[in-house]
Amino acid sequence: MDKHNPLLDKSLAFAARIVKLYQYLVKEKNESIISKQIIRSGTSIGANANEAAYGVSPADFIAKMQIALKETAETEYWLRLLILTDYIEKSHGESMLNDCLEIKKILTASLKTAKENKK
Repeated sequence: MDKHNPLLDKSLAFAARIVKLYQYLVKEKNESIISKQIIRSGTSIGANANEAAYGVSPADFIAKMQIALKETAETEYWLRLLILTDYIEKSHGESMLNDCLEIKKILTASLKTAKENKK
């Protein structure tokens, strides 16, 4: 799978931002609970999307993409919480939230297409 895949590219870049956010939360804010939650969910998005790209069947592809979508929703929650509690600057949080929502839209569209093609 060497061809350009916007979902994989965006989810990898997003995961890198999540890792940096985790480092900031731990080092600068001394936060350990939410930081662990967001690094798990935020990095899992791309991992599951990447796994889906190598799925052995349409059902496997859909299952992995559905997990990626659920992880995106969880990450969205944690980002909103970090913004509301002032753990992160609003502009930075909103930038990350926008990236998360863009990935969510791609996943939703991909799942819709995959489910229609499976019928």
